[in-house]
Amino acid sequence: MIYKDQRNTILSLLTKSMLVVVWTIISITSGSAQDKWKQFGDYWYAGVAELSSYELKQHRYGEIHEGHAVLIFVTEPFSRSRHVKLDNSEDAGSDEVTVLKLNLTKKFLTGIYPYSMMMSSFVPVSYDKYPDVLKVTAGSQEWCGQTFTQLNLDDDEYEIRGFSYFESEGDFQNEIDNEWLEDELWQRIRIDPDNLPTGSIKILPGTLYQRLSHKPFKLVTAMASLKLTSESSFSDTVHKTYQIIHDGRILSIHFKRSFPYEILGWEEIYDGKTTVARKIKSIREPYWVQNKNEYRHLRQELGLKAN
Repeated sequence: MIYKDQRNTILSLLTKSMLVVVWTIISITSGSAQDKWKQFGDYWYAGVAELSSYELKQHRYGEIHEGHAVLIFVTEPFSRSRHVKLDNSEDAGSDEVTVLKLNLTKKFLTGIYPYSMMMSSFVPVSYDKYPDVLKVTAGSQEWCGQTFTQLNLDDDEYEIRGFSYFESEGDFQNEIDNEWLEDELWQRIRIDPDNLPTGSIKILPGTLYQRLSHKPFKLVTAMASLKLTSESSFSDTVHKTYQIIHDGRILSIHFKRSFPYEILGWEEIYDGKTTVARKIKSIREPYWVQNKNEYRHLRQELGLKAN
């Protein structure tokens, strides 16, 4: 039997591709894999999404700006070859893969003008068969202009395309090795946090962080850790905290320690300032069909403005 402390030591020495074999063995020998996946299916295949709102205090331009963030998690049929949601999954055959999609949105004001930011990532549920996030997109809109970034898995690397109104950034296309992406960690937490990478890892920092920091898209070496937290400003009960540290930046994601591992909030520290998001409320709804005025009350349930 591989105990947790032994496993984390082993995992810190392995590449991402090697982890697939180790995690599959651990899952099979755990004796509870079947119960775990039934519990997962009952929650994530119920035909609804999980919508969670957060009070946001965003670091920008040397100040803290108040706003709100929303995390939207939902399973969807996805095309492995075209990296799009399938309209007719029954006709897709082996091209179909089920992903746990995350839409992460941020809205906040900086002085007279607003920021609207969104990141979407598409992580296959079956990690043993499909170990890599397939696609990440990120967009940012504010009164100066807008930007868009997209990453697509292409065998053993990710193709990155970016479009920006900044002269120094412009439009670009390049590739990076297939390593960890910060934007996939949110789903890894929700699927099975014990399989998060720990120790020294190669990782691509989050696309929204890149947008706000104007850092180039490149892999960095980070220290990652997963620990129990007795209490914090995010919860007065025991919960888990996943943290990555690199280049003077610290990202800490706080979440419940039992399934479905709801995310309580996160904090991000860099340039001497701290961005914090604390959970307001979660609801489970089929939001994609709730697009009429009669459903505006659901925004109020989430603690968001209805207008």
